[in-house]
Amino acid sequence: MKIVMLNGQNHKGSSYHVGRSIVDKIKGENEVTEFFFPKDLNHFCMGCYQCIEDVTKCHCYDEKKVIIDAIDAADIIVVTTPTYCMHVSAPLKAFLDLTFDMWMVHRPMESMFTKKSVIVSTSAGSSPKTAMKDVQDALFYMGVPKIMKYGLPVQAMNWQGVSEKKKEQIEKDAERIARKLSTGKKPAVGIKTRFMFKIMGMLHKKGWDSSLVEAEYWKEKGWLDGKKPWNPK
Repeated sequence: MKIVMLNGQNHKGSSYHVGRSIVDKIKGENEVTEFFFPKDLNHFCMGCYQCIEDVTKCHCYDEKKVIIDAIDAADIIVVTTPTYCMHVSAPLKAFLDLTFDMWMVHRPMESMFTKKSVIVSTSAGSSPKTAMKDVQDALFYMGVPKIMKYGLPVQAMNWQGVSEKKKEQIEKDAERIARKLSTGKKPAVGIKTRFMFKIMGMLHKKGWDSSLVEAEYWKEKGWLDGKKPWNPK
């Protein structure tokens, strides 16, 4: 399987080590591609809306395309981020902002509706739930049907400071998550995603788009005529 890791910091901290432990335990001959933010995409969304009309007009299109292509080709998406001030890291948030045009309300990628994902976040002490929800919201609106989450406060400023007892628990949890990701079975698209996709289709049919480009995109995919990205036949 092809796995892409999106890491919300440059250095390999606790969140990265947990995520990598999960990846290394996924069975089979896997091809893993890693990206680190901000190293691999050091830009912020400018709110210019150029991507709505033409994705190539984004000021960081060339760098972003490398990452998007890897995501498009992947079977599994693993997102790791430290919990900073109760939320996702700024570099990862910047990436999420720069990919808003991939949400269902705009032009979602067909492949996203067949992927599995896991979000990993660690914190020094506070709950990582809000950080993981930032990522969960983005993945959901991109159409990803299977989103797993694993977060915990590690009571440490770096991986070296994490207690051995906690690391043992992480290894057990990583094994459990990896087993769920190892199956080659196509993930089922849930009721919430189906409902949201239907609502977005209604909006596009009514012409309530940000741009005519979006309605044309949906029309070309056949989604306005009953086809579904998770069952294109």
